[in-house]
Amino acid sequence: MKRLVWLVAGIALGFIAARQFAMTSRGRAFFDDLDRRAKEFSGSLVEGYREREAELKSAIADES
Repeated sequence: MKRLVWLVAGIALGFIAARQFAMTSRGRAFFDDLDRRAKEFSGSLVEGYREREAELKSAIADES
């Protein structure tokens, strides 16, 4: 139980610190860059998934 309290306290303090940092110009720039990179990463995952799905569908169609 004690570990859970420390975990929740750490998450809360981290959230508060990140929120305060995001209010500065450097913080905004950092989080904007982080957001851009995360969107690029997820976009490439989706693109790769769709390419592989198309390959598999094509292979199934060729077998039929």
